[in-house]
Amino acid sequence: MDAWFRIASKAEWSSLADIRKTYRSADGVTVGGKAYVVFNIAGNKFRLIVKVEYKYRKISTKRVLTHAECDKEDWKR
Repeated sequence: MDAWFRIASKAEWSSLADIRKTYRSADGVTVGGKAYVVFNIAGNKFRLIVKVEYKYRKISTKRVLTHAECDKEDWKR
């Protein structure tokens, strides 16, 4: 998580395509009209779900889940 934060805090991403230049496995997910980005972190043990506001260079953490927890999709409610 610390390594991800160091990279993300310096990044100048303007789109999901930009994020994927750094994190190829990042996925875009839309829930209730809101777009989130899902990152595999900690050696692919966890998923970090964030909201990225590209215009303001702001990243808000929604959840950190195990793969099993994320696969249940309860976080989308």
